[in-house]
Amino acid sequence: MNISKQIAQWRIVAASVCGTSHLKNNQLCQDAHHWQVLSDNVLVAAAADGAGSASLGKVGAMIAVETAIENLSTKGLTRKSLTDDALVRSLLNDAILAAKKAVDDEAAICDKQPQDLATTLIVMLATPEVVAVMQIGDGLAVAKDSMGNLLALTIPDSGEYINETTFLTSPTALDTAQMRVWRTDIVNVGIITDGLQMLALNMVVGEPHKPFFFPLFEFVANAEDKTEAKEQLVKFLRSERITQRTDDDLTLIIAAFNNS
Repeated sequence: MNISKQIAQWRIVAASVCGTSHLKNNQLCQDAHHWQVLSDNVLVAAAADGAGSASLGKVGAMIAVETAIENLSTKGLTRKSLTDDALVRSLLNDAILAAKKAVDDEAAICDKQPQDLATTLIVMLATPEVVAVMQIGDGLAVAKDSMGNLLALTIPDSGEYINETTFLTSPTALDTAQMRVWRTDIVNVGIITDGLQMLALNMVVGEPHKPFFFPLFEFVANAEDKTEAKEQLVKFLRSERITQRTDDDLTLIIAAFNNS
């Protein structure tokens, strides 16, 4: 029997869905996400949560994720080039700066203030050997290694008051940004926006919740049909199990590196 060996590659499933509170008020989903698998198995992904108080928060979120990923996709990245920590940090910083400028420029075009397009932003670079994240605002990025260790690469940046966070458009955005580079055998990565924090994070110890992430990682590793997998993820995010715990917009990006 001729069995062709599967080519080692990333499998990604991602979705943004409108929170039940926004649906009730006929509001748009303020979340956005974007990702690409570049050559040489370099995965770039971004998620953003537009501020509910910002009139164009959705626009800010969309521009931020698309600009950040576009910026990274033009750099000719390879797994070899990403062995330099300083370069990795510089690439993420450049992507965030490009996103901030694009949001500021859009505000000027629309005759608005930058805060009218306020949004959080998480940008991730991942290969089978390294994962790196830069984050402004709340949300969470995680990774799992080949030994089954699950690491919170970032933690939600919540301000002094509930529902307060730093936005990309804030004057202090870059000063408060989190950045993490983790080198190990990377098997899975994930990004969530703050709507899922209560389910995905053990808030007492500040660690990602394995019972939340591990079944999702198994799901994406076995996802053969991209369209069907996305439909299943959307169904999961809209399920009672989730909506009983949160009424906020939800974004989830999960990926598995299949090398068998």
